[in-house]
Amino acid sequence: MDFFVLTLFPELVQAFFDHGMISRAIKQGLVSGRTIQIRNFARDRHHTVDDRPYGGGSGMVMKPEPLAAAINQAKAESPHARVVLMTPQGESFHQQMALDLARSETAMIFVCGRYEGIDERVITRLVDTEISVGDYVMTGGELACMVVMDAVSRLIPGVLGSSASFQSDSFMDDRLEYAQYTRPENFMGDTVPDVLLSGDHAKIAQWRTRSSLERTFIKRPDLFEKKSPSPQEKVILQQWHKHLEALIHE
Repeated sequence: MDFFVLTLFPELVQAFFDHGMISRAIKQGLVSGRTIQIRNFARDRHHTVDDRPYGGGSGMVMKPEPLAAAINQAKAESPHARVVLMTPQGESFHQQMALDLARSETAMIFVCGRYEGIDERVITRLVDTEISVGDYVMTGGELACMVVMDAVSRLIPGVLGSSASFQSDSFMDDRLEYAQYTRPENFMGDTVPDVLLSGDHAKIAQWRTRSSLERTFIKRPDLFEKKSPSPQEKVILQQWHKHLEALIHE
């Protein structure tokens, strides 16, 4: 996967490429990451990338010429790349979208807006996809595109070392991930569940399934509306409910 990030703050994104999982993936040749300074494509001597909005209003709008030139430069290097604009107006980002992008795309060009936004003509003529990471507004698209790149990168074969590393992630099957524990066995009086120390892989798998369902029920019950519990899951939830009632009435 080749990532191009069009931004006024390349240092911010380059720091992301230089650390952690994505840095290792880049060194292994599984991912490439490049920043493109939009200001370099401005035509005037002051490298102007914004101007006042037509019709009046507060703030400034990013000019179309530098943005279009920057996108065309990235497209010249990767003609089949998908051009993505990070914007609150886009489709909400989710795990299935990350999986689809990891499977279907070989390159992505992220357009990171600033100020009050970008000229609409750039969106209609040059942008393929608009993505939102949430119903809130940030000062720019850089942090948002890092979220998308991180989520997509870890789904590319080889990046995590094993496909099993992400198959149990939260939201992969519309359920939250089971609870995780590591050493020490006793921390501040809380001990690791005995089943995880048993070595019985079948019982551990059962415990993890129940833990996943319990956490989903408590923290994200809306996910059961998205995907109804299977017959097996219903049995586990009923057993858990009976256990809770017994504890309450003790």
